[in-house]
Amino acid sequence: MKNKQLISPQRYQIQSLLQVGTSKKKIAELVNTSVSTVYREIVRNKSKRGYTAAYAQEECDLRKERYKGKRRLTPEMERAIKKQLTTDQWSPQQICGRAKIQGLPMVSHERIYQLIRKDKADGGTLWKHTRHKLKHRKRPLNGKQISIKNKLSIELRPAVVDKKERCGDWEIDTIIGKEGKGAILTLTERKTGFLLMEKLVSGKQAVPLSKVAVRLLYPYKETVHTITSDNGSEFAEHEFIAKKLKANFYFAHPYSSWERGLNEYTNGLIRQYIRKGTDFNLYTDEFIKQVQNKINRRPREKLCFQTPSKIFYASLF
Repeated sequence: MKNKQLISPQRYQIQSLLQVGTSKKKIAELVNTSVSTVYREIVRNKSKRGYTAAYAQEECDLRKERYKGKRRLTPEMERAIKKQLTTDQWSPQQICGRAKIQGLPMVSHERIYQLIRKDKADGGTLWKHTRHKLKHRKRPLNGKQISIKNKLSIELRPAVVDKKERCGDWEIDTIIGKEGKGAILTLTERKTGFLLMEKLVSGKQAVPLSKVAVRLLYPYKETVHTITSDNGSEFAEHEFIAKKLKANFYFAHPYSSWERGLNEYTNGLIRQYIRKGTDFNLYTDEFIKQVQNKINRRPREKLCFQTPSKIFYASLF
């Protein structure tokens, strides 16, 4: 039975398919929903610059909140919220989820966004601590495709990887510095969201990158099953990585960022600490490691607001 109510990953899939000119009928088929649902989703959640998944999801959340009624924001709650936003760099969703499992009273995440917007209007700086600065990111299409030999398509990847029921399936990516100079390698485990990251001294050069990837994953070699990347030339040495770790390395389809949605999400978290357009030479290796640890210790909704670090290490045994 096809889904009538869309979820966030499906919205990002719709956005990406619209960007490459896919028909609404084909989108419905790929997203496993009806054509009428796709039409309604686009019309209902279209912003001034077209359909974006982030805006659509926020509109959906807003509609849900209208049925929950108003909750009172107490001074104690406000102090706790401001501390978690500014000191811990938590999102409104993380603040609410963590309070729920701890049995603490808390307003909805949308109410927290209202607090942030009001604070900004009054000249405050809480908005600077949100991942997207209260704006929706524009997700550009990938650039020119690079020919990489002996690639394994994601279509050949075992179905168990999609279920995220086992630990050891990783997504690999790079974050690029100012003017395309400098890069940071990220490796994210799909089930837990556990992150490994390191600044690349040689930028996006494939050979040095492959050695860093192997070194970062080697301590977990016995439980590394698969690695998935985009089609960037920096992953040309995928066979070396696969051989050293005795794992299978797969490549996503071009223009299909939703197939590596965890990468997109994780890179967004990293950008809270390492701003877009900055020179990576300004950051020490120690700082990069601190960012990694902070992200791994942030509660996640999909983990019932436990931390990636805790769930990852528990999954190894």
